[in-house]
Order: sequence, then C-alpha cells, then structure tokens
Amino acid sequence: MRKTVTLPLSREQLFSGEIARRIPYHAMYGEPYCLPAMTIYTAAEYEQLRIGSERVDHLYRKTLHFVQEYLPDDYLVEQLGIHPLLARTARERIPWDGLTRLDWIISLDGELKCIENNTDTPSGIPEVAFLEEELLSHIPGLLPASGRMNEQIQYMFRQALAYYSERGLGDNIHFTSYDWHEEDRMNTMYLLEQCQAAGIKAAYVPLEQLTIVPEQGLYHQEERITILYRLYPLEYLVEDREEESGRAVGEDLLQLVADGRLGLINPAQHIITQSKGFMATLWSLYERNDQMQDYAGFTLFTTEECSWIRQYLLPTYFTDEPFRRGQIPYVSKGYFGREGQGTRLVEQPGQEKLSVEMTPSPDTPDTPDTPDTPDTPDTPDTPDTGEFYANPDDAGEQSGPDTKDSTAISPDSDSDQAEQERLAAEAITAYYEEQPKIYQQLHPMEPVRAVTQEGTHEGYLLTGAFVIGGRFAGLLPRIGGKVTDNLACYCAAAVAPADEHSAFDSESSS
Repeated sequence: MRKTVTLPLSREQLFSGEIARRIPYHAMYGEPYCLPAMTIYTAAEYEQLRIGSERVDHLYRKTLHFVQEYLPDDYLVEQLGIHPLLARTARERIPWDGLTRLDWIISLDGELKCIENNTDTPSGIPEVAFLEEELLSHIPGLLPASGRMNEQIQYMFRQALAYYSERGLGDNIHFTSYDWHEEDRMNTMYLLEQCQAAGIKAAYVPLEQLTIVPEQGLYHQEERITILYRLYPLEYLVEDREEESGRAVGEDLLQLVADGRLGLINPAQHIITQSKGFMATLWSLYERNDQMQDYAGFTLFTTEECSWIRQYLLPTYFTDEPFRRGQIPYVSKGYFGREGQGTRLVEQPGQEKLSVEMTPSPDTPDTPDTPDTPDTPDTPDTPDTGEFYANPDDAGEQSGPDTKDSTAISPDSDSDQAEQERLAAEAITAYYEEQPKIYQQLHPMEPVRAVTQEGTHEGYLLTGAFVIGGRFAGLLPRIGGKVTDNLACYCAAAVAPADEHSAFDSESSS
C-alpha cells in the first residue's frame, strides 16, 4: 500500500489564513477535498514519473503534428468527435506547448501507465503550486514534488506571449472563467498572478462579461482582448449561443482565432489531444508503424519511441472487440468525459454486468446538450454584436477535481431543488453516455490510506503529473474510487530522500 504521512494539525488549524484565501474549496459537498496528509513517492518513482511524463508529452506532440498534417477533417470529426469548425481551427500548428496534466496509475508492482492526458483545461494548480509547499513545511525530512510549477507556468506564458506578440496581438493577456465557480476562478487567478510575477500585463474578466463583435474582435466593455487564457472547455465553447438572439457566438470566437484576431491559451490544437479518441489514434499508429513506410513513405515513431509507447501507454482501441476476444479487463471512456463521467470498468469481459459505472454528483453543474459529432449549426440572422452566452448551468467540470461547487439556481422549495438535481443528474449522465467511446486495457490501481485527525480516507491512488511548456512541473495525487471522480480527495505529494536510512522508507504513520 502507498505510504502517506499525517500532518500534526487539524483541518481547522491548517486550512485558514492564506491557504483558505487561495484554496477556499479545500472542503466541498460538506466533505474534505484537501487532506492534512501527504502522499509519499520514492526518489526513484519520482524520477520515473518525471521522465515518463516528458516522454509521453513528446509522443503526444509528435502524433498531434501528424494528425494536423496528414489526417482529413472527416477523421477529426468522426473519429475524434470534434466539431467541424473546431477541427478546422485546431489544424493551426502552434509551436509552443501549453499547460497539460497526465494521469498515471502506479500498480502494486511499481509499473507506471499513463491512462489519459488532460490537455485542454487542466486544473488543480493552486493545490500543487502553492498548497504542497505549505503542507511540506510541517513535515521535516521530505522533499517537494512540485517545486518547478511556478517557474514552468511563467515560462509557458512567456512563450505564448512571445508567439502571439510576433503576430501583432500585443503584450496583454486576459484571463477568464466563470466568476461564480469558485474553484475555476481561483485556478485562473493563480495563473494570472504568476503572469504578473513574470512581468506580463494580465487582467481577469468573468466569462459572463465577454462580448464578441463578429469579424472584429473580443471585448470587455470598450477594451479589445487579443490574447485569452480560458478555463472553459473548447467542446462547450463551440456550441455556445447568445441567449436572446441564438447567435452562435462560440463559432464567432473561433472564427476570430482562425482570422488571427485572437490568440488562445491553451491553443485550439489542444482539443485534438483532449479527445480520448486521440489515445486510440496514437496506439493505432504505433501498431501500424512498420507498415507506414509502404503507404506513407516514412515511419512515424523511432525504435526508441516505440519502446516508450510500450512502456508507458496502454492498448487503446475504437472497439472493445480485442479485449472481449482475449477476455482482458478493460475500461470504456467517453471521448470528452471529465472527472470519471462516462467511464465504465469491465473487469470480467463477456459478462453483461459492468463492474463500476460512474454516476454524477447531484451538485455537478449541467453540461450543454451537445451531439456526439455535431454538424456546424446554421447561423441565424442577428445583430452584428453579441454578448458571450455563458450560462452557468453549462460550465460542466474541468479537468481535475472541479465542480464541487453548488449551482447558481435558487429553487423555491426543497422538492423543487431535488427535482432539479435529479433532472440535472440525468442530463449529465445522458450527455456523457451518448458520446462515442474508446476502450483501454485496464491497469490495476494501487490502494492508499490517508489518516487524519478527523478520520481515515481510503481508496485508490491516481497521480496527476503536470507538464507545462513541454517540461515536467509537479504532481497532483488524488484518492478516490476505481474511477476517480469529483469526490476524490487531494493528498499532496512529497518525495522521500534517496537515503537508505530515511524514516520514510518504512510504512508511514498512516
């Protein structure tokens, strides 16, 4: 079992002052989210995670460039589930790397496998970049796992600013998220502060206050916005419409990007790698790598890169037939499933009963009623300006432990609230279940137990690894079920020194 160590403080003592200000969502749904405990990794494990994360990031970027250059729009729409307009915008090849988070499972025998990559809107940033260091100050003898987060965040934004500035988009970055969504806002504000620390001009604008003038620009009041960091999923944005007129303002915004009037962070190309269909694409290209010379004139992956794929990734397909035929346990995942929604474990292939099925929390905000691979909607005749339609019910969850917040709805009675929650839960389930699926070989998770003064938290460990600007930056460990959902707890990472006599080499106080 994974080692953890308990802090000598209660939650009330720890989560106050600056910590409570920066991470006010440390408890949600009336339950702890951030734990007064730390997850221990050996120095060897940490190095393996660092190297593996950068190698998988390299594989993703190389495969992305192949997809952008060689695969037709029909493939992006039908096999990756990307909206046609978004598919065209995502073809623009951006040379700098954004902010991503890979999710790793470390099995009991120490084998590391990356099960997915959150490349569009990863969160959990204040926890890793700020809270980990605060917790570590209470436990002598441990080393930080995420000491490079702030450095890499600043590096990435400098890269993005340099790229967009060369294209005439200025030197000011605006940051946006739903203002009402506490966790999203604080993640966004942390990044904004790091931009300012890097000497970059930055300002926050709530998503609800953005206005689009089609074919001209994106505005906040009278100020034009030319570079935008958005903690808002692209697959939601492309479907957004102006509330009164019905104008497709999400499409208008993406057209601004295509026209070079607006730069996005993360850039639009990240929607390609966000689709879980991309994992099946990468694995398919790997299995056919030796044949590529015959029909493409080159091979995509080197011998070394093929060894990385075998070492770090799992067989992933567009059908479950290879697993059912071989009686191999597997996982089915919706293309744009988030926080475990739309994910099923099939631990005994061939049997009808599924082992684990994710169901959403009733407090999870609704998602847009989006078809799997939608056609481009017709744009109605509307005025030339439109306020960005940002319905709080459409926020959905971002990558990572989000949406542990309540919605903005204020029902008239408890029965009304219960009915709204039931309908919201049904809509969310339908949204994710109706998405196309990929099928990935199941990799066993490691059990973990974190003991705190308030109680014991048991579950399975999922280790998020941030890769920012192409470089490993830090770890986000979460304790949850076999499918990590939005009720999973954050248990900060720490590294035991590479000392054979270290006190953390033996079972911890947990």
